[in-house]
Amino acid sequence: MTELVGTTLGLHPLPDPAKETLSDLKGHQKDDLVDGDESDAVLAAYAQARDEVIEEQRDAGLDRIVEGQLRWDDMLAHPLAVHDNVETRGIVRYYDNNNFYREPAVVGDLSFDGDVGADLERGFEGVDPADRQAVLPGPYTLADLATDEHYGDEAAFLDAVGSFLADEAAAFPAVETLFLLEPSLAVDPPADGEDARASEAVDAVATAVDADVVVFPYWDALDEKVYAHLLDADVDAVGFDFVTRQDGHAYLINEYGTTDDVAFGLVDGQNTLVETPEAVRERVDWVRDNTPVADFDRVYVAPNTGLFYLPYDTFVEKLRVLGETTARTEVSA
Repeated sequence: MTELVGTTLGLHPLPDPAKETLSDLKGHQKDDLVDGDESDAVLAAYAQARDEVIEEQRDAGLDRIVEGQLRWDDMLAHPLAVHDNVETRGIVRYYDNNNFYREPAVVGDLSFDGDVGADLERGFEGVDPADRQAVLPGPYTLADLATDEHYGDEAAFLDAVGSFLADEAAAFPAVETLFLLEPSLAVDPPADGEDARASEAVDAVATAVDADVVVFPYWDALDEKVYAHLLDADVDAVGFDFVTRQDGHAYLINEYGTTDDVAFGLVDGQNTLVETPEAVRERVDWVRDNTPVADFDRVYVAPNTGLFYLPYDTFVEKLRVLGETTARTEVSA
């Protein structure tokens, strides 16, 4: 039997009342973006919003609960954007879409910061550790999005980013699952030689936590060599964006195998069209039917990206679809 586990990729939209409150408190200027030094009033507004999105996940019946990353102005770059030894520069297009992030320029050692762990401590106080899921950008993606003005060498910089994320993850409160988001592995893949280092950096983060670690690339299928190296990392599951690509992912699984547990992006995180639970279950069945060599122990059923792109009401509907899809938590082999 295959266990189905409903979850998300971490980044959720702010509830509409929280947007208004935070707009009044913070304003709309660049200087009012999150920098790790928010006022008590701003932190209280985020805490109230965090409680709401956690309750929405519970109401939807999700098996893993995320904190929601509501403080994140930068979808993946946040852990660097708030670091004391990182300067945020101009606005850069986030891959090939209409979202943007502040360019993080690393100008000093990436020492321990603790920002993400502090948010998890605040948000997970009333959540059973067995239900908790943390989410971080993967080390290759974070290094790819950043500018190095300190380490002076691509390999050294990737190692530093991996060590930084490992230290951050090691300080998390108890979590059951950690998702590492690695879209750059698919969209801007490492060259020969770099692919092995990327896998080693993932391994450094994965071995720092006592949790099931899921590496989730998205927006394309991985190159074969990158995928083969990723399977060498000490991770529990690899993710596949079946919204963006289908045959490419099925080919990788059939040709090279995969981990016993997997994560499938089956709900469109950027489209306001709300899928039905029946349609999502059919997508699960399609993957299983088209990967006859695989025998999955667990499938994390998730959106293919963070859901923060969506209007809040649509976000809630997508949560409910995920919960209803996995309400019957096992499927026949």
